[in-house]
Amino acid sequence: MELKELRQKNAQQLTEQLGELRREQFNLRMQKGSGQLPQTHQFGRVRREIAQVNYLLGVQKQGQ
Repeated sequence: MELKELRQKNAQQLTEQLGELRREQFNLRMQKGSGQLPQTHQFGRVRREIAQVNYLLGVQKQGQ
């Protein structure tokens, strides 16, 4: 998801997005462990999106 799209979300939506990304990260780890992960670049994408969501949550928290 683009950073522009993430900036338009409120804190609750960002928290839900973070949960979905963590589940996706877990599923990728399980696929890697079982040898069923053909697209290893997905790890970097998910980690980057998690970092972006955490950053935006921190920015919103400071603004309150």
